[in-house]
Amino acid sequence: MDKKKVRIGGGQGFWGDSNDAAIHMVKHGDIDYMSCDYLAELTLSIMQRQKLKNPQAGYARDFIDLVREIGKESYEKGIRVISNAGGMNIAEIVNEIEKIAKDEDMLGYKIGYVLGDDLKDKLPEFAAQGIEFKNIDNDGSFKDIQDKILNANVYYGHEPIKECLEQDANIIVTGRATDSALFLAPLAHEFGWQSDDYDNLARGIMVGHMLECGGQGSGGNYDYDWRSVPRMDELGFPIAEVTDSELYITKAPDCGGIVCEQSCKEQILYEVHDPANYITPDVDVDISHVTLTQVDENLVRVGNIKGKKRPDQLKLCIGYHAGYKVETYICYAWPDAYDKAHYAAEILMKKMKRKGLKAEEIRIDYLGLNALHLGVANMDPDLVKNLNEVVLRVSIRTIDKAEAYKIVPEISPLQLNGPPGASFFGGRAKVQEVIGLWPTLIPREVVKLTSHILEVK
Repeated sequence: MDKKKVRIGGGQGFWGDSNDAAIHMVKHGDIDYMSCDYLAELTLSIMQRQKLKNPQAGYARDFIDLVREIGKESYEKGIRVISNAGGMNIAEIVNEIEKIAKDEDMLGYKIGYVLGDDLKDKLPEFAAQGIEFKNIDNDGSFKDIQDKILNANVYYGHEPIKECLEQDANIIVTGRATDSALFLAPLAHEFGWQSDDYDNLARGIMVGHMLECGGQGSGGNYDYDWRSVPRMDELGFPIAEVTDSELYITKAPDCGGIVCEQSCKEQILYEVHDPANYITPDVDVDISHVTLTQVDENLVRVGNIKGKKRPDQLKLCIGYHAGYKVETYICYAWPDAYDKAHYAAEILMKKMKRKGLKAEEIRIDYLGLNALHLGVANMDPDLVKNLNEVVLRVSIRTIDKAEAYKIVPEISPLQLNGPPGASFFGGRAKVQEVIGLWPTLIPREVVKLTSHILEVK
């Protein structure tokens, strides 16, 4: 008897990614599930700001565009779609999906959704219980940001998503579910994996880890040999073929990209600080002895993934107002491009000193020279002297908005009141809010997540 096989596609790598590969995957990928990851650490803070300005905003509208394209076809083919695109406004994204389903006469279509990751209003209650919200990255005091908090969202695992699948959801939207939970949930549902089946849970997490970044897992952002990636303009996203004992990574037919041992190595090590302890809400994953085997063109077997007991605490990411910034770019051309850019920066800084600028941070970079690499002192002097062009980047961060504005009226005059040949891009510099991230841990038991189903009638 053939083993049961489940095919899951990774349809999105981030908020703003292309929908092309996801559409192609639904049409030609022979998949059972497609999971789409839209969230990053600060994405929710941006969505919260949008929601405060407009109560109907605060989620990834890109996902709605995708549902319009593939909603009915995926429903008819039995492809179940899962995404954390709900962001900070799950109610509104559910409403939008319901409208699409009704417009397409998708009667009986079940929309699953998970609530409970937004903990902002519960922070005072948790503090009263003795939770300290220690910053896991530094020694700052939580009291310093308590009156500046924009959002507080917990990273949760696969279980509430699995509950939606058990209620026959055709599509599921969540808030801050972890990227990998979007992929583990359908596998745990299909194969009946339990909470102490650590090795299988770990395998499901690594399915998510290898697919969650979309095209990065199939030749995009490929460091090893990017020139060899075929048809990158039609890049296909990775697909996992999973049985109860095996895992293969592949991609849809008739699309660009590459799935090989090296591309899988790059993705499997991405964002993993300790290969023996890749900690998630569902399981502690050990890939320190993982094996990758090319078994066919664009088909790699992944083996020897192990798992350990999940942590007692969950990660809570708190976004907060961290001041204001101004960022500007000024271009200078040969001859003496760097000398001109350097002199322009000196002029700006002298003006800021006279204005008494109070800045938390000031950055001066020369794009094309030292923005990503070592400083000018380490460069060949002849190279520096003969650069065709240099882009001066000046960025400041302040606590007070008025302080940030001090530099704005001094930038444009450099075109006529500074070194020759200046040009600008991006328009007049603007004062922008800065969002800070406060990562912390909270006990798992204080988080109450709930699963829901809305059936279209």
